[in-house]
Amino acid sequence: MKTAISLPNSIFEAAEKLAKRFGISRSQLYANAVTEYLREHQKDGVTEKLNEIYEKESSELDPICHALQFSSLQKDEW
Repeated sequence: MKTAISLPNSIFEAAEKLAKRFGISRSQLYANAVTEYLREHQKDGVTEKLNEIYEKESSELDPICHALQFSSLQKDEW
């Protein structure tokens, strides 16, 4: 896919130098950068979804389950 973007001159020049240093094309450098950015932020949606769920649902343990679990613990002396 071909696209056009606008960048400040300083970022463009730094990217050009980095691409030359790595021995890759400008397109490959930008593709790598966007891929890394997407990877870093792909989990953002998971947190939003969990927050949405817990707005509606309680995460508290049912009192009966709590009592059963507590009663199943061994009585240790400290």
